Amino acid sequence: MKQTPIRRRGPAMNGMPERRRAPELRRPAATRRTVSALATVLVFLTVPGPGAGQETQVTLGGQVRPRMESRSEADVRETFTSMRVRAQMQALLTRDVRVFIQVQDVRLFGEETSTLGDFRADGFDLHQGYLQWGFGQDVETELRVGRQALVLGEQRLVGAVNWTQQGRSFDGARLSALPAEAFKLDVFAMKLQEASSGTYAFDGEFLGAYGTTDLGTAGSLDLYALLVRDSREEGTEEGTFGALWKGRAGPVDLRLEGSLQRGDRRGQDVSAYMLGARAGVAVHEKATLTLWYDHLSGDDDPEAGEVGVFNTLFATNHAFYGYADYFLNIPEDTGGLGLRDLAVKLTLDPDPDTQLRVDLHAFSTAEEGELSTRRLANELDLTLTQRITPELSAMGGFSWVQALDGMEELDRLEENANWAYLMLNVVF
Repeated sequence: MKQTPIRRRGPAMNGMPERRRAPELRRPAATRRTVSALATVLVFLTVPGPGAGQETQVTLGGQVRPRMESRSEADVRETFTSMRVRAQMQALLTRDVRVFIQVQDVRLFGEETSTLGDFRADGFDLHQGYLQWGFGQDVETELRVGRQALVLGEQRLVGAVNWTQQGRSFDGARLSALPAEAFKLDVFAMKLQEASSGTYAFDGEFLGAYGTTDLGTAGSLDLYALLVRDSREEGTEEGTFGALWKGRAGPVDLRLEGSLQRGDRRGQDVSAYMLGARAGVAVHEKATLTLWYDHLSGDDDPEAGEVGVFNTLFATNHAFYGYADYFLNIPEDTGGLGLRDLAVKLTLDPDPDTQLRVDLHAFSTAEEGELSTRRLANELDLTLTQRITPELSAMGGFSWVQALDGMEELDRLEENANWAYLMLNVVF
């Protein structure tokens, strides 16, 4: 019997932030069955099938990422350490067919007294597990079916939320095609709730299409249509339609994105929008200055019968609205009044292995509503990233949040707050 080659390298699992509190991780688990199934699949894939013309190629990889965080609010300080451990296997069955399996354990230090008394592994789960089949000749096409991370564009509406230790993945199918040299199209259907499971009393789906075209010297243009719906009597059937343009004007790097939301949200008509703009310029060979502005529409009159507040869907909001994460859940975190974020960001790269970021945000609501002021908070974020070896990196950060009157009136934050963290990340 031939020995299957094992290569110890897998897809990168690096990325930037999302989440301010320790995640809720407890749930019943059938851990032994999951581990046994994974081991069985691994053994099966390392053995050539009957009459196989080629042996299966298996690649192993993993990640260990501990992170200590400390947050101070109203003279109360909370400090904890969380950790993500991932193990993954990719099996190339034929030139066009591959299987990817990724399991993870996410926990807080001290959440279990010890494995002697608690060995249930409640934070253990299948993060990704899918079959990918590539086919077509003139059109390069891939079909991916199973549990998978979904990242669209710059993750303003759909992202993997890599900063959270658990991350985000969906159950469903995605078809990716390159019908032309300068055009890529993704069409997907994800299941959010399943009434037959007994966990939910209704069905929910997330459907969409996302296309990217290369405009040559004019940059690139992304167009997308996303639909979230469920089967409740007064449920949601909401469409999000938008475009993202990326290009340059001389030395200035530009990003412009806009989205409209129409349909029904929990039985009410929706008319909402989002606008985002970025302009970055290299002020030195090792320094870049970027101006940001984001506007998420709000609802000034909730009793009018039409919802006007923009919903950020499944976004990686940490990357946009301050690393202290006071605006992760839009619209709830701003009382349905929307959000305006004016930011200045400076990135310094003193050497290829070191990066320092300084971000300043000014947050306000898009609508005033019953507040005495739209001003919510100002935030300073400092982030230092150091690559120690090709596999090991360290990241540390500090955020200071100045609470303004609007934040207090929303019962979000009465006094200034700060947050700091230190994280190690090994990917192999």
